[in-house]
Amino acid sequence: MFKSLVALVFAAFWLTGCGGMRLVESDVRSYATPPLVPPGASYRFERLLSQQADLARQTRLEAMTQQALAKVGLQRNDTAARYSVQVSAAMKVTPYAPWDQPAPGWGLGWNLGLGVHSGNVLLMGSTGWPGFGMGESPYYWRQVSLIVRNLSTAQVVYETHATHDGRWADSEAVIPAMLDAALKGFPNPPPGVRRINIEIPR
Repeated sequence: MFKSLVALVFAAFWLTGCGGMRLVESDVRSYATPPLVPPGASYRFERLLSQQADLARQTRLEAMTQQALAKVGLQRNDTAARYSVQVSAAMKVTPYAPWDQPAPGWGLGWNLGLGVHSGNVLLMGSTGWPGFGMGESPYYWRQVSLIVRNLSTAQVVYETHATHDGRWADSEAVIPAMLDAALKGFPNPPPGVRRINIEIPR
């Protein structure tokens, strides 16, 4: 049993390290109201006062959003826009994942044991020296939101939110995938919460 458990741990390490792609899973909820945004429509970005306080961050987020919007047929045109797009992103970081709460370890056998504690996996001999370990790693929760408004009527015609949680620390890679997920089904998305998976390079 112990050999099987060790083999399973090593297999997980091997699969994690050798894959060329990773999966960004997002829970998406979108809303649309007629008239739907037509293909090729022009837009410009709108910013809240709070977003103007950190222009570099907001400009980078809008650049990512512009790429995602181009994939669904929208074109940025600041001087002749029919729609406005307001985009925001939020992130929360915790020291460990929700299921990695500190917990008492457990032992197997007389002189050889496996300890699982606070997200750590340690192989211990009779001396207590670790064979290998996985230290605690931060856990990230992110959300991106887009609101599309008809400039001639001031009506919101499209709203979408995508949330993702995981251990990926590189927002520059994860946020664009979340934006792509948030725009799945544009401009007429299905109702309810959807799980959208986007593959990105490691």
